[in-house]
Amino acid sequence: MKVKNFVFFLVIVGVAVLVRPRAAAAGEPTEQIRTAINEGVEIMNRARLDSQSGKAETIAKLKKIVYPLFDFDEMARRSLGAHWRRLDPRQQKEFVTVFTELLEKTYAKNIDLYDGQRVVYAGENVDQDYAEVHTKLLSKKGESYSVDYRLRLVDGKWRVYDVVAEGISVVNNYRSQFNRVMANSSFEELIRKMKERSA
Repeated sequence: MKVKNFVFFLVIVGVAVLVRPRAAAAGEPTEQIRTAINEGVEIMNRARLDSQSGKAETIAKLKKIVYPLFDFDEMARRSLGAHWRRLDPRQQKEFVTVFTELLEKTYAKNIDLYDGQRVVYAGENVDQDYAEVHTKLLSKKGESYSVDYRLRLVDGKWRVYDVVAEGISVVNNYRSQFNRVMANSSFEELIRKMKERSA
């Protein structure tokens, strides 16, 4: 599995053991992520991943944590870029649904990759209704990957709209892929390809 897929899988399901660094100031955006990941750790520690039913049950529990933390509508809109404005409300709603399913299916199927990785917080930047939380993902082998969460304030809660793993933005990565399809085909073809990848 490519590093970006592995890192993003761990981020999207929030399954990592936490270490609080001495120098990092933890504000509200960091604490919202920390709370979700703590809950994810508890679920993973009790998970039965040796069967399909056990994996499905664990994924369902993790979704209850991940979905409130992530702003999938905003992720979908940013991932489609300028093409978003050309869609009617029905198409926009369909795209958000299919995009969310694509994220879930692409990464949740690799849930058994969790192996006690740790997250070290390296601080956060807040600019009015936007924030970025900087972290490092540490493997048992001593490998370190930078993972930054980009959040915005929605109805009083900080929600993630992008994740940048090792300098690779999830939103930008998808935008490049979607642009290629939209430039040469249609929205309907993009939806078809996304559903095909989710299957």
